[in-house]
Amino acid sequence: MIMDDGTIRHCRKDLNYPGHAHGLTFTCYHGYKLLSKDRTRQWLIDALDRVRRIYDLLLLSYVIMPEHAHVVLLPEREAYRMGEIRQSIKQPVARRATRFLRRQSPQWIEKLTARQPGGKVRCHFWQDGGGYDRNIVSPKALWSTIQYIHANPVRRGLARHPSEWEWSSARWWDGDDDVKLRMDGERSISF
Repeated sequence: MIMDDGTIRHCRKDLNYPGHAHGLTFTCYHGYKLLSKDRTRQWLIDALDRVRRIYDLLLLSYVIMPEHAHVVLLPEREAYRMGEIRQSIKQPVARRATRFLRRQSPQWIEKLTARQPGGKVRCHFWQDGGGYDRNIVSPKALWSTIQYIHANPVRRGLARHPSEWEWSSARWWDGDDDVKLRMDGERSISF
């Protein structure tokens, strides 16, 4: 579906077009605040940093909220599979978190466990499905998406200004180099 703001929004179907940036949203299982601890947020930062190198991605923006995360990235390869990239971001975080919870907070494992069709039991960290993936096809839509995700902590009352939230790329875009994760390229990107 083409949105009024110049993005293409889809769920579960990947549109892997060269030159498109992708605005991704990952939500924790049942909206639990599984990203409210610094250690878990750092695991997501580590996954983003690793995946951008493996898949030749420009990481343009991110914000990590207590129960969801937004990421904007631009594949530099002509051929890529966004589903594989999303899985490579989400899976290591889920595995580390599940291992940690089994050892440190086993009561959480029951909340995160669901019986699948056919009787298989599975522990969830992320909500089922691939999350949202919006293809970003214009510079205007890119900047609008970046501003939107950076404003998340402000809208939620977690910060007064986007750059006050340390689990976001807003500081980097504001010119601060004391950040959890540096973005790729210049602070003024055109594509």
